[in-house]
Amino acid sequence: MAFRLRTLPAQRDEQISAEVKKLALPVIFSNISRTLMSVVDVMMVGRLGAHALAATGMGSMVVWTAISFAIGLRTATQTVSSRRLGQKRYHECGVALRNGQLLAMVFAVPVSIIGFFNADRIISLVLDEPTIVNLAVDYVSVAFLSVVFATSGFVFQGFFTGVERTKIHMQVTIASNMLNVYLNAGMIYGTEGVGKFFNDLGLSKLGLLWTWVDFPALGVRGAAIATVISSAFMMACYFIMLFKKEINTRFNVFSPHLDIPTLVRQIKLTLPQGIQEVVTMTGYVIFYKIVGIIGVIELAATEIVFTILQTSFMPAAGIGQACATLVGKYLGEKSPDKAETSIHESARWSLLVMGSVGIVFIVFPETIIQLFTNEYAVANIGVTGLRLAGLVQFVDAIGMTLWFALSGAGNTLFPSLVESFLVWCFFLPGSYFFGVVFGYGFLAPWIFFGTYISLFAAAMVWKVQREDWKEIEI
Repeated sequence: MAFRLRTLPAQRDEQISAEVKKLALPVIFSNISRTLMSVVDVMMVGRLGAHALAATGMGSMVVWTAISFAIGLRTATQTVSSRRLGQKRYHECGVALRNGQLLAMVFAVPVSIIGFFNADRIISLVLDEPTIVNLAVDYVSVAFLSVVFATSGFVFQGFFTGVERTKIHMQVTIASNMLNVYLNAGMIYGTEGVGKFFNDLGLSKLGLLWTWVDFPALGVRGAAIATVISSAFMMACYFIMLFKKEINTRFNVFSPHLDIPTLVRQIKLTLPQGIQEVVTMTGYVIFYKIVGIIGVIELAATEIVFTILQTSFMPAAGIGQACATLVGKYLGEKSPDKAETSIHESARWSLLVMGSVGIVFIVFPETIIQLFTNEYAVANIGVTGLRLAGLVQFVDAIGMTLWFALSGAGNTLFPSLVESFLVWCFFLPGSYFFGVVFGYGFLAPWIFFGTYISLFAAAMVWKVQREDWKEIEI
């Protein structure tokens, strides 16, 4: 039975639906914890004012642009691991992990070095307001050091998800994100400010560890240092998990063997999606710059809205990753019908989750925005952006899930080309000309954002319905 939108609300297979939930829930919890880390970051930095918030938002977007290539590495590792799991060639899952880590280091080490020493040049390309530039450079120069650890972490995530060990991913991510939040509090506010921060939350005892020494308030630089430390902690935890007997013995993860044909396959899977992610994230940096031209208040509001949106994206991303694993495994088992049913059930759950969150965004935007800022101008604009974003949730649920499904089948090229085209030939030009040149302001970029997401979802539906992804060999 082909994938059809009109049948999406109905459950097609109870067993596969249960598999989706079993794999997705740990990833959802880990993704939510990562989102909450970003949310708390923004809430903490937001107390420093609109300039600090805008600088951190742009700085984190720049660093994430570099890290985003690792999504291609994660997908390649997960796709090969899940396919080999279905074929019961378990030791080759370990090969996929080692290949992925090798590619991660080849990419991430030079990127971290270049970013660390050229932060001022990079920021000058996207910002020109002096106060924001200085704050953004403080953040980016340190945060680029996290690229190595984050990239390695993505490869580990792809492996553990691909071999259906998503609980490991959940445990590591939650622990490292909790560490990041705690380090943020002390490093952003210092010994004096951290006490007030935890007192306001009714958790005064948590601030005691920062009172042993007189620790200075580092502001946005402190947020970046906390990110680097927690990213390194995450990578170390993932590595330690490899020593579990069920992982080490079954998948032979510590063998020195690197399989060249598999390495070539992973490179071919990585490049389209990795390049697409960098191109797309570069587009979002330009989007931030366009909004910054409209105004600093609008930029601060955009940073808040995008941070909130991660709350809805991350659960759907967890379902999508579960879908990618099941599609890869069932294609490895030569069961394309089960792979298709996995797509149906995953899209159904994504629609339920993201749609529910979207309704909350539409109905209660004022309450949500007020958690992040007490500046009336920022909050007022943010409410409009969040309502528009809430409307997009329903189509984005489908587009995101099918994007993961195609990636799990081994088709990373088509989604990459479609999204890159829509971002650079539709979303960005429309946002600039209607938002800046024609003077429609903040509203125009968000309307074009919603339209671009809708067009991408339509393209993913069309591609999945063609069913040529069932014939891809990995």
